[in-house]
Amino acid sequence: MTNLTQKLDGFTIIFTSIILEAIPFVLIGAIVSSFIQLFVSEKTIQSLLPKNKYVAIIGASFMGIIFPVCECAIIPIMRRLVKKGVPLDVAITFMLSVPILNPIVLLSTYYAFTGQPSMVLYRGILGAFGAIIIGLIVGRLNHRNVLKISATNFEPSCCTNHNHEEHLDQEEHHHECTQDTVHIRIGVNQTKRKILSSIIDHTSHEFFEVGRFLIIGAFLSALMQTLLPRTTLMAIGKGPINSIIVLMLLAFVLSICSEADAFIARTFVGQFTQGSIVAFLIFGPMLDIKNMIMLSATFKAKFLLKLVTVITIVCFLLALMVNIIIG
Repeated sequence: MTNLTQKLDGFTIIFTSIILEAIPFVLIGAIVSSFIQLFVSEKTIQSLLPKNKYVAIIGASFMGIIFPVCECAIIPIMRRLVKKGVPLDVAITFMLSVPILNPIVLLSTYYAFTGQPSMVLYRGILGAFGAIIIGLIVGRLNHRNVLKISATNFEPSCCTNHNHEEHLDQEEHHHECTQDTVHIRIGVNQTKRKILSSIIDHTSHEFFEVGRFLIIGAFLSALMQTLLPRTTLMAIGKGPINSIIVLMLLAFVLSICSEADAFIARTFVGQFTQGSIVAFLIFGPMLDIKNMIMLSATFKAKFLLKLVTVITIVCFLLALMVNIIIG
């Protein structure tokens, strides 16, 4: 009974600490995402991309610094960029790097790994580099007509807004909401109260949508840390290859928002290799269960299989490189 009580206490401490430390960053991310969702159009993002494809790919990899959007909101933006003529390789690079170079994500990583600022550098540099490599590879694949017909009407729940269908008075303001944009056009006849209501509505919806994945991830992480013997975790963590595979699989299954996953990753320090933790931090924002569902509704199966394979291999090799260099 005493052993069970100790394990329960340990689980409670780990679970609570992860939740309390991560929630502020998730809330900040939800607020910033709401402002972008409501006030920034895809055309603005597209106008900032260089015309040269290779320069555009490199530029797209650093867009997250300017547009702090999480992986939950980036897929519909990427799809619309492709529909508007942005090269698929540029759009894919944009989609993969933005959730990693998000300033809030880097800040949360710095806070989670206090005393290990190198983790922020590994995540930012390798995340951007990996996105560029994946984009270049995708550019050489046969990717004609990769979008599903149904993708035109697809909107993931975390990126929709109940006010999206509101139309403005065309005679007074000559504005209208169209299906060709993911953002709400705020008309001059809308009151400040309605604008504030839209921000609060979107923020709360995204916060609770992302928050449930955080809770699930924190629960599973705390459960694993509590129930699995430390010797077992250390044995897995010592393997430069097995540890990477395990944490990449865990990142895929947990589907933690990139604004909070660093707090989960920190609990593996000392038990898994540094390269495997880096894999968790860069692979999760690029590909997880919830993203796979969104992407499967956007891309045809053949291209999606190629994309998933490329993402997995590139992230694995980058993590293995870290293990080889450090270890």
